[in-house]
Amino acid sequence: MSEAAAQPEFVPPVAPLDGPTASGRWTRETCAALDAADPHASRRAAFDLEEGLVYLDGNSLGPLSAGARARLHEAVEREWRRDLIRSWNTAGWFELPERVGARLARLLGARPGEVLVDDSTSANLFKLALAAIQARGGRGRIVSEAGNFPTDLYVLQGLARLCPGVEFVAVPREAIPAAIRAGAALVVLTHVHYKSGEMYDLPGITRLAHEAGAAVLWDLSHSVGAVPVDLRAAGADLAVGCGYKYLNGGPGAPAFLYVREDLQASLSSPLCGWMGHAEPFAFDDAYAPAPGLRRFRCGTPPVLALSALDGALEAFEGVDLAALRAKAIGLATLFRELVARECAHHGPVLASPADPARCGNHVGYAHPRGYEIVQALIDRGVIGDFRAPDLMRFGFAPLYVRYVDVWDAVARLREVLETRAYERPEYARRAAVT
Repeated sequence: MSEAAAQPEFVPPVAPLDGPTASGRWTRETCAALDAADPHASRRAAFDLEEGLVYLDGNSLGPLSAGARARLHEAVEREWRRDLIRSWNTAGWFELPERVGARLARLLGARPGEVLVDDSTSANLFKLALAAIQARGGRGRIVSEAGNFPTDLYVLQGLARLCPGVEFVAVPREAIPAAIRAGAALVVLTHVHYKSGEMYDLPGITRLAHEAGAAVLWDLSHSVGAVPVDLRAAGADLAVGCGYKYLNGGPGAPAFLYVREDLQASLSSPLCGWMGHAEPFAFDDAYAPAPGLRRFRCGTPPVLALSALDGALEAFEGVDLAALRAKAIGLATLFRELVARECAHHGPVLASPADPARCGNHVGYAHPRGYEIVQALIDRGVIGDFRAPDLMRFGFAPLYVRYVDVWDAVARLREVLETRAYERPEYARRAAVT
């Protein structure tokens, strides 16, 4: 069964939006009733969200949680301030990349010894892509998608410049299967597209690549914590992803990498840092890789950032990921239908798959004044984000986004569009981060 087919079926919890409901018509009160019946409603209290703010940008940066705050306080006040350097041993700082990786493994369908949390997504992508190519004699073609997230493309372009035997090609999404069959050594794809939210069939593409003799490296930055992923069941080889989006690990949170257990001994990290040495505190001149996944560690782990992510993952404890995904689809479905009813005549065009079950947890709309509209919404307490050239993104993280948030967001979007508030000159000034 393909991953898309395996997504939990979503039956909208309301009648059609322009038809009768139990209360006579779809209203904010019916949204509130859905929230009251939501089995995940109590999870919102774990997040520090300003009253009245509608936060639809968890696909870029998750909010602060009580778990992250408490874990950071412990790391700063007890482990760093009081215990100082002793905490490398007494608090287990040295093992944090593996320990947080083991906690994250459940969200990836992985085993604890297959996930390491350290470095950035870009660094991890480079490490795993080059390791995979080196395992194939340092030669071969790397295939990715044109329009993939830029850091993935930039890293792979740089890798190809470093390795004369490597060819890098980026092709349109519809040409990916043919490009794989034409002789790929490594396929590097983002499971959920950062703009449109469109999802690849992860098990199907992995199977196709293996049949063609290629390895696959998945970027799960817009998937982990949002969309159920089962890397083991799919037979995936390698994966990377970030910790600051749906995982709520904080700005600049460390990223993760996944290496299937049976591949670990045959791959070597191209960044041979001392933390990846078999005995780092022997201080040998010659490098000897650590056994297992630890060989992919490089420099000193960022203890405070790892601690924040460790605490943030508490929000997922005991959560049924399939049920959480079903709620996200419900939120996105409501948003789409309300936008279609209330705002379509003002020009926003859906830029995500028509079927919400084939989309990640964010929805994109194209509009020629998209940047300005997003700025006007932020001024009105609705935070989404913008991606050039014209895409407005709205994310629906079901741990804390409510149905009433969706209602309020569309009401404010309609007001911005109807009054043309986005035409105010201050909204046209582009900030460094959009």
